[in-house]
Amino acid sequence: MKKLIFAAALLTAAAGQVHAQRDTTAHTLDNVVVTGTRNVTDIRHLPMTISVVNRDKLTENQRVNVLPTLSEQVPGLFVTARSMMGYAVSDGAAGGISLRGLGSGAGRMMVLIDGHPQYQGIFGHSISDSYQTMMADRVEVLRGPASMLYGSNAMGGVVNIVTRSMREDGVKTDINLGAGSYGTFQGEFTNRIRSGKFYSVIAGQYGRSDNNRPSMGFEQYGGYAKLGYDFSPHWTAYADVNVTHFNSSYPGSTYEPLLGARQWITRGVASAVVENHYGRTSGAVSVYHNFGRHKINDGYAPGEQPQENYFLSNDALTGFSIYQSATFFTGNRITVGLDYQHIYGKAWNRVIATGEDLDPIGHHHENEIAGYVDFRQDLFRWLTVDAGVRVDHHSQTGTEWVPQGGLVFRMVKDGELKAMVSKGFRNPTIREMYLWRPANADLRPERMMNYELSWKQRLCGGAFSYGINLFYINGDNIIQTAIVDNRPMNVNTGAIENSGVEAEFAWKANRYLSLNGNYSFLHMHNKVLAAPEHKAYLGADYRRGRWMLAGGLQYIDGLYTQVDPTEIQENFLLLNVTAAYKALPWLNIWAKGENLLAQKYEINYGYPMPKATFMGGVNINI
Repeated sequence: MKKLIFAAALLTAAAGQVHAQRDTTAHTLDNVVVTGTRNVTDIRHLPMTISVVNRDKLTENQRVNVLPTLSEQVPGLFVTARSMMGYAVSDGAAGGISLRGLGSGAGRMMVLIDGHPQYQGIFGHSISDSYQTMMADRVEVLRGPASMLYGSNAMGGVVNIVTRSMREDGVKTDINLGAGSYGTFQGEFTNRIRSGKFYSVIAGQYGRSDNNRPSMGFEQYGGYAKLGYDFSPHWTAYADVNVTHFNSSYPGSTYEPLLGARQWITRGVASAVVENHYGRTSGAVSVYHNFGRHKINDGYAPGEQPQENYFLSNDALTGFSIYQSATFFTGNRITVGLDYQHIYGKAWNRVIATGEDLDPIGHHHENEIAGYVDFRQDLFRWLTVDAGVRVDHHSQTGTEWVPQGGLVFRMVKDGELKAMVSKGFRNPTIREMYLWRPANADLRPERMMNYELSWKQRLCGGAFSYGINLFYINGDNIIQTAIVDNRPMNVNTGAIENSGVEAEFAWKANRYLSLNGNYSFLHMHNKVLAAPEHKAYLGADYRRGRWMLAGGLQYIDGLYTQVDPTEIQENFLLLNVTAAYKALPWLNIWAKGENLLAQKYEINYGYPMPKATFMGGVNINI
């Protein structure tokens, strides 16, 4: 680590010498983000590493969920899967999001929709089947801790889904229909309208699949609506709601099969936002309500008696956020914000035969209030300094200070060297503190520090870009279940020590062909599930006339599917290809194949993934 810091010092010193002789102010803005600062910012001036996946890439492979595409496009990010469609929840579920070896446990990766947190309040984890492509304009992934801006569950990073809107007057309607292997069907409908100052987005989705194992059926309904009004060039407001319901069957693993296991899950979020945008200042006030209803039959092993009870839980997260960002002098930006969250939920059992509700398992709530300030200053044309701190108070665990700081050296034309130090933390969940036998109300927050050095450059007028990151993570107070006084108990005894490298490139070879790729290597001092040591992806996109052909090759190695009592690793190579033909100005016909090499592999232990699968369908755009 000392050698890494020394190397960083040498590179930053060299940056100053180079830029003393070079002027790089002439640059065409090619990418702005909102996730790193909560205001629209040139990504070249931010010290953190942010990956942006736009709508064209999200929809290219006709996927109804954003996560499989993020797993390909973002180095270091990995999403677990167990079937062709549906992640589900509870035992054996998939959809776990990990980044740099963090996230397989509850709440170490935060998913946001327009900056508002989305996760199950009692258990603290994301509900991955809710993150649908139909509502996404783009997705921004902040790689590394984002707790200074977003609080507890952003310990390992954030995935921010930026929703669609309508920028010009008119009406646009998109319909996507597809069907394929294992009785899989997907359908999406989106209507967008703008009339003067008013705009709306209404979307609906339905999907189903029998999947590749018996008793593993999945069915989902989803809807999204957004209404907005621009009061003036400086003030706008919108309200939106997103609701997802799915029914899922659960056959257990191939090693421990189950009968009768079912899940009925409803998740939703509603929010209202007022934004202001002036030349030297911008900000927003928002309220949001994230809720869930869960009904689960955990099933029974062959030869045993069926379950007598359903497990039920209701949870919610109601939040309020206000922030304002201002420029007081040239090159300066200060953001000040306040967040409040009320997290609550209850769990109980219901007798299957009679419908009688039994005594509650638990009914608890938590409150969290935090203030933060982020200061960014361009000291010279070639140097930006960023520093911020958050003071976060939790009703059960007390007060946490969360600092971060970084430097950006624009040392050559179209290139940036970034150095970043940031803290991440995670408060224990309601389940970990209060529910079932391992619960421990005296748990403290998990903590970690992230040290990162990165370089990114664009060449050939932006036609080719590449980047490389080095990172080191050291954390303690990680919550684990151990035997204390002859009984299991959740305790703060775990540790994290991860390091690695991430690389990526994008190249528009000519007017027809584009290539992109990434690679990540992860070294884990303590092995964890669902975090591959090596992850590589190479993608190609060819468009000519009415034809489009997109393909991707992903390699995974050193993926732990089990670490106790024995270590089990997987490695595999996946080939996916999508072809589309524009038959009419408003009609696209598409077909795709996934795992075309028919690899035999598992991501969740005991859940074999399907071999080659195929789908075809149409897109209608009017």
